[in-house]
Amino acid sequence: MKVIKVGGGCVKDSRTIEEIVSLMAARGRGHVFVVSALNGITDRLLDGMTAALENEAAIPRLMENLRIRHHRVARRILGGQSRLNAYGRNLDDGLSRLERFFYGLNFTRESTPRLTDVISSYGERLSAQLLTAALRSRGVAAAHRLPHEIGLITDGKFGDATADLKQTGRNFKRHLLPLLTEDKTLILPGFFGVSPTGDITTFGRGGSDYAAAVAAVALEAEVLEIWKDTDGFMSADPRMVPEADLIPVLSYEEAAELAYFGARILHPRTVEPVRRCKMKITIKNTLAPDAPGSEIRARSPRSGAIVKSVAHDCDIGILKVHASGVGARPGILGQVATAVAEQGINIKSVVTSQTCISLLLASGDLAGARDALTRIRPRPFRKIETLKNVALIGIVGDGIQNQPGVAARCFSAVANCGVNVEMISFGPSKAALYFLVRKKELDRGVNAIHSTFFGIPRCHRPLQPQ
Repeated sequence: MKVIKVGGGCVKDSRTIEEIVSLMAARGRGHVFVVSALNGITDRLLDGMTAALENEAAIPRLMENLRIRHHRVARRILGGQSRLNAYGRNLDDGLSRLERFFYGLNFTRESTPRLTDVISSYGERLSAQLLTAALRSRGVAAAHRLPHEIGLITDGKFGDATADLKQTGRNFKRHLLPLLTEDKTLILPGFFGVSPTGDITTFGRGGSDYAAAVAAVALEAEVLEIWKDTDGFMSADPRMVPEADLIPVLSYEEAAELAYFGARILHPRTVEPVRRCKMKITIKNTLAPDAPGSEIRARSPRSGAIVKSVAHDCDIGILKVHASGVGARPGILGQVATAVAEQGINIKSVVTSQTCISLLLASGDLAGARDALTRIRPRPFRKIETLKNVALIGIVGDGIQNQPGVAARCFSAVANCGVNVEMISFGPSKAALYFLVRKKELDRGVNAIHSTFFGIPRCHRPLQPQ
């Protein structure tokens, strides 16, 4: 038995969804699917919360928009008016419950983490319902189950929950295994579970990958398949490096680092549950289902190049906290990190020197973090500086930190192409090193490093005269 994750990019429009449903019908019997919301629906739900807070009149428009979007897809993938009518009644029931939450939000004027998780979970609920109906219309014995029905138990943390694997495993074996037969297909919504007290708790944006990993471990599946609209992990982003190659095999550590550094193939948390039982993950392209894809397992092959990929992330900014003798003053780093964390801001990395603490943040978090630090009293620093328009380049490969000369080759490559390095860190992982460059120099930097390790050293673009 497999657990198969169907990503949001695979359910982005009616034609693509029709192709996905046909593939699920042909290859999904006896397996479990974990599905994301239709492309863009979660964003609509979250934006709808803001609109509902501001104006009650926005709620009917939002609900109609959601109804039209799902009906449009249903008309294409459901055969016959009777099936469409039956689906429409189920859809209306679900949307009616969702609508009450929006009106409650408008009435109370309070957007709580608990309510945010409940509302944002509806994208996956509606998607699971739709795909189940579509499979049934093709003669597949399909059923869907919600997390509270099957006991996908979390630690109760809203917005960033972690599954209780032991309890969830016991519950899944009791509730799901009896349903799994050679002809049966089960559909589970990704993205959320329930706390021990029954509250809906989400796994964070992109958390359906993690939910699929939890389901695979809980059911002791033979493999976790991730269906995407791409071939798998590449040696670089092919939009930036046209000659980038597919990575056929990589380790859990390499996959997690690539996901962290901006490769949108896999959510970084996906490997957490599966590495404990050494379960294999395979990435499959739904447009080419027989292609080999990428395989993720406990260890990388020992043969071949040490560097697997050159990743990049443009959603990066640096917050520099200047203070004298940072390294010799106990507690200042803790003060800074606590103030930022209390605002719900994730710190991607920290680099310190004797005079400066540099925080790597998502670019959209720079202003909020700066405001949080300015409220510290007494101030333990003399100046705060933000550095925008930067990008991160990550070089990933198992044992990269123990391989002499890798860093030197990277920095020689970018220097020869006129790229200035703003900040360097090897970080805690033995599988990655990263540095920051100006965004305008990102293309040159990535291509320079990629060509150094995977081809003839060159600059992708010639330097422009100053």
